[in-house]
Amino acid sequence: PFPFQQDCSMPRHTKFDLSIMAVPPTYTDLGKSARDVFTKGYGFGLIKLDLKTKSENGLEFTSTGSANTETSKVAGSLETKYKWAEHGLTFTEKWNTDNTLGTEITLEDQLAKGLKLTFDSSFSPNTGKKGGKIKTCYKCDHINLGCDVHYDINGTAIHGAAVVGYEGWLAGYQMTFEAGRNRITQSNFAVGFKTDEFQLHTNVNDGTEFGGSIYQKVNDQLETAVNLAWTAGNSNTRFGIAAKYQIDPDASFSAKVNNSSLVGLGYTQTLKPGIKLTLSALLDGKNINAGGHKLGLGLEFQA
Repeated sequence: PFPFQQDCSMPRHTKFDLSIMAVPPTYTDLGKSARDVFTKGYGFGLIKLDLKTKSENGLEFTSTGSANTETSKVAGSLETKYKWAEHGLTFTEKWNTDNTLGTEITLEDQLAKGLKLTFDSSFSPNTGKKGGKIKTCYKCDHINLGCDVHYDINGTAIHGAAVVGYEGWLAGYQMTFEAGRNRITQSNFAVGFKTDEFQLHTNVNDGTEFGGSIYQKVNDQLETAVNLAWTAGNSNTRFGIAAKYQIDPDASFSAKVNNSSLVGLGYTQTLKPGIKLTLSALLDGKNINAGGHKLGLGLEFQA
């Protein structure tokens, strides 16, 4: 936490108490709080329905359907998940409207504390395309390591990532090695600083893509975020600011704008326990009267 604590013996004196981070996040979760402010609560150009249910024996069902208002394309997916907690096992079955089947088996904290193994396979009956992944993740105090081996028709690729953290400071590296090409095809670095109320994240992808984000939890109702990105050899900088305001326990309002004058608005309302409605709109600030704005509607049922 990054609280401002009042010292009774010294009026108006502020202390900063930085917590020591036990286990740092994975590489893909670095800067996640800022990304969530920019992405959650929006669904531009989509009519979306989510249904989540759970049976008495612990079997979880998640089904999603969406229709694109511009292309009229309809997509859907179905996922079933069963957790065998006493043995650290999770079984997941997936299917989507592209007729791709997936099976995932996860074993966690059994062979060693902090070690997670995942076996993921996919198959498309229409095309005969097959794919498989073996994912490993190990986390302990100040270290989070991951190594995935991905095999498909294009060959074998190895994805590795490591994040170290100490007293709020974070540093990470991510790489991809393609065995067919016998070379590293992706090399990313990230550095950040994290507390409960403030997060700073910067990253460099392949030495050409630069990005950064700042997240701040102003109070229990208001969260803000800023992100920026630029590409080497291009003078154009991409910049955006976003905020989420929790109106009450059942309603929240989100807004964001970028340097292209695109304004995003979102409103989320819990109609009753287990039923959530999301309304969103994307407005082109440069052409307000020209049309082309995008609207979105989402419904989520959970039982």
